Amino acid sequence: MTVETYHLAYSPVVVFGPSGVGKSTLLKRLLSLHGDKLGFSVSHTTRSPRSGEQEGIDYHYVSKDEFRKLVAENKFVEWAEFSGNMYGTSIMAIKDLENGNKKAILDIDLQGVLQVKKSAIKARYAFLAPPSIEQLEARLRGRGTESEESVLLRLERALKEVEYSKQPGNFETLIVNDDLEKAYKELEEFCLSDS
Repeated sequence: MTVETYHLAYSPVVVFGPSGVGKSTLLKRLLSLHGDKLGFSVSHTTRSPRSGEQEGIDYHYVSKDEFRKLVAENKFVEWAEFSGNMYGTSIMAIKDLENGNKKAILDIDLQGVLQVKKSAIKARYAFLAPPSIEQLEARLRGRGTESEESVLLRLERALKEVEYSKQPGNFETLIVNDDLEKAYKELEEFCLSDS
């Protein structure tokens, strides 16, 4: 695949941050208010559709062989394997949004961020940070949906992600979610700007 294939009118925006930082809340609001300009790229996956999920809306469902073929052909800007299933963001998904005159928003983990940075895609990066690791832990525990082991794993991952965000040049903007309205305004401004 040549770099020319990756020519995009809009730079995709990569939004990254620890689990429990409020990313889903902020992104859901952003897309509900600006769905005419922004959109989530539809990922590919090898897992089976869950009840109510639709092909091309929730995911592009493919076999492991099809997924591996797409990886070999460099059709993904990032991909990973979780719990025996593969997930990835394809250049096609980003171009599909562009064809609809929308900028792609990628909500991915650290592994995905590192892969996008190595790709020919010129993306922009926003890191959503918790006010502190202690407050993040309180949020995770407050959900009441996580086992103790899960909370500890998420906190361990969060420490690595926050450490990565502190390295110069890894993100254009760091948004601390200590005030939901303020964090939303900063994210909205970053995602809607062209620079």
